[in-house]
Amino acid sequence: MLTDLTIRDLGVIPGSAVEFSPGLTVLTGETGAGKTMVVTGLRLLVGGRADPGRIRDGAQKAVVEGHISLESLPDDSVAAVRATVAEAGGEADENDEILLARQVSTKGRSRAWVGGRTSSAAVLAEVSGEVIAIHGQNDQLRLLGADEQRAALDRFGGPEHRKLLEKYRSTYRSWRELRKDLAERTEKRRELAMRADQLRFAIEEINGVNPEIGEDEQLTSAVRRVEDVDTLRDSGRSALDLIDGSETDDTDGASSLLGRAQQLLGGTEDEVLDGLEERLATVTTMLSDISVELGQFLEGLPDEDESLDDLMNRINDIRGLTRKYAPDVEGVLKWRDKASRQLEALDVSEDALTALAEAVDKEEKELSRHSKKLTRSRDKLARELADQVTSELKGLAMPNSSLSVSIFSATQFGPDGRDVVEFGLRAFDGAEPRSLATSASGGELSRVMLALEVVLAGGDTGRTLVFDEVDAGVGGRAAVEIGRRLARLALGNQVIVVTHLPQVAAYADSHLHVHKDLGTGGVVSAVQELDRGSRIEELARMMAGLDDTESGRAHASDLFAKAEKEKAQWGAERRE
Repeated sequence: MLTDLTIRDLGVIPGSAVEFSPGLTVLTGETGAGKTMVVTGLRLLVGGRADPGRIRDGAQKAVVEGHISLESLPDDSVAAVRATVAEAGGEADENDEILLARQVSTKGRSRAWVGGRTSSAAVLAEVSGEVIAIHGQNDQLRLLGADEQRAALDRFGGPEHRKLLEKYRSTYRSWRELRKDLAERTEKRRELAMRADQLRFAIEEINGVNPEIGEDEQLTSAVRRVEDVDTLRDSGRSALDLIDGSETDDTDGASSLLGRAQQLLGGTEDEVLDGLEERLATVTTMLSDISVELGQFLEGLPDEDESLDDLMNRINDIRGLTRKYAPDVEGVLKWRDKASRQLEALDVSEDALTALAEAVDKEEKELSRHSKKLTRSRDKLARELADQVTSELKGLAMPNSSLSVSIFSATQFGPDGRDVVEFGLRAFDGAEPRSLATSASGGELSRVMLALEVVLAGGDTGRTLVFDEVDAGVGGRAAVEIGRRLARLALGNQVIVVTHLPQVAAYADSHLHVHKDLGTGGVVSAVQELDRGSRIEELARMMAGLDDTESGRAHASDLFAKAEKEKAQWGAERRE
């Protein structure tokens, strides 16, 4: 649910903040007062196109902010929103509400925030799309397209239908990738074969050298030792003689001398000398370890006859690989592994192409199976949707009209199935359905689309549904029925309606009025919530400007009282 909205420097609104309540909220005002800017602000909040032309004259940027509450949303929607917000680095505030914001500059740049963190408009749309849905006249026109009509039918379906659709889409993606792979291998067989030869040569070259990670550093160290082997051997041998003693002149080494000193100190019972003896024992042990390591070092030195050329050739082989494939041995080995995987995918042998063709055929059969299930589900949904919308039309002063939902099979598989969905309108029972785009007048189309949206939105709960003047071209009893349907829809959702009809406004739980003032700086508009008395006056104004007459106010009061009575009855029925 949308809890509040703040607009700054958008259109004729320099700054306005409004709090939204549950139930049905109507937004009214004179033409040019700025009702459209409120909807524009909401569209920005749901990731809509950022138009710098909407920024208030003289301002550098427009900003829209709003908080959403997840309290009454379905569990899956709550989980989806929280996951997306967390991934974007945002978080809910102390009221467990999430702040959404959008900024548009005069230079055309747009910025978005989700949960207090900078984000993209796409993430903003993903989060707000789980909560807010906007239905306006432009949205109605989009519903005249075949793809949008199919999407509306799928939206009408429940969880089981959506599972069928997702299973089809997943299989379609797999089938398309396999088919694309087969086509590329077949059409570019010679090019792919050449590429495969190149990869094969490179892999064989690397395997021929067979380098190990860190070997290049080890070889460099080995070369240095070979070059300095005499100096290293002399230094190590001399140091070892000084520690262990020389075999040539029978001199005692440091270890022997320290051993005798340790014996002398250990023969006393003096505490000081005993402590020194213990410390000397530690030194003797360390010297013994050094002696062992020196011996190992001398044994590990390369023989004098070891070829320096062999080491240099090995280094040159490895450097040849690092020049071609990667800066170091580890990178070369990773390149080889990646090339091996690519080589497997570039198999253009007859056996590989045959196997791939069989895989495509198998996946296509699976796709056909899912497509048939999806079509059967859509056939059932089409009848249900047509019946429900037709029932709604009868209450919207179109008692003889009916909606038809036809499904035709396309020649090829598409990303959403093989079905072409077409909405039609019958003027009377028995008449042939005609396309909505050609059979309905503006007022009729508005009522058909409203009936359709009411039915589609009826499956939503806890969401915010925004209707932007979908009652255009409607009046009289049909207008009353529109108000009733929107009010009933608001029993399970938050509904926000921009309207010019008093019959619709009378059913509101909350009435917001956009008023304008004409000053030296131009038109300035603001949004305020009306109390009961102000609502009566606004309803009278909407009734052909009768707000300054007793009869107009009396008529408005009767309309308001009747709507309040009906709403009270609905509430009682629901509680029962």
